[in-house]
Amino acid sequence: MEHTLNTRVLLVDDEEEFLSVLANRLEARDLKVSTATRGEEAVAIVDQKDFDAIILDMAMPGMGGLETLQKIKEKHPDAEIIILTGHGSIKAGVEAMKLGAEDFLEKPVDIRELMEKIQDAKEKRVLILQKKSQEEIEKILKSKSW
Repeated sequence: MEHTLNTRVLLVDDEEEFLSVLANRLEARDLKVSTATRGEEAVAIVDQKDFDAIILDMAMPGMGGLETLQKIKEKHPDAEIIILTGHGSIKAGVEAMKLGAEDFLEKPVDIRELMEKIQDAKEKRVLILQKKSQEEIEKILKSKSW
């Protein structure tokens, strides 16, 4: 899967054993994985580093998944966030999508499905960044008097 090279993923889950296993499975597929066990920690990491996809657990102590999603989207509206939860409900999924989540998956997640969602998120992010770059170039060109 050549597209996964240099794909940067942040995994956020309070279940440390699950986090470690999933991180290892993604790293075995050539993804660059960072982890966080709390929502507050995830927000701080996203402020310092760019990610192609953020996999966010819904139910965490302290700042829960929806609040973490909201805080990340406030500062980084282009962040591609996939909600992953063992406590899924249609209502929670709808709320997460309204707040800007890219997708909503339930645990246990099929690794192939998760990889597809990560790839989709990366492709969408690349398109957004290309569009922003093009807009910046056009803005600069318009501001110059040739």
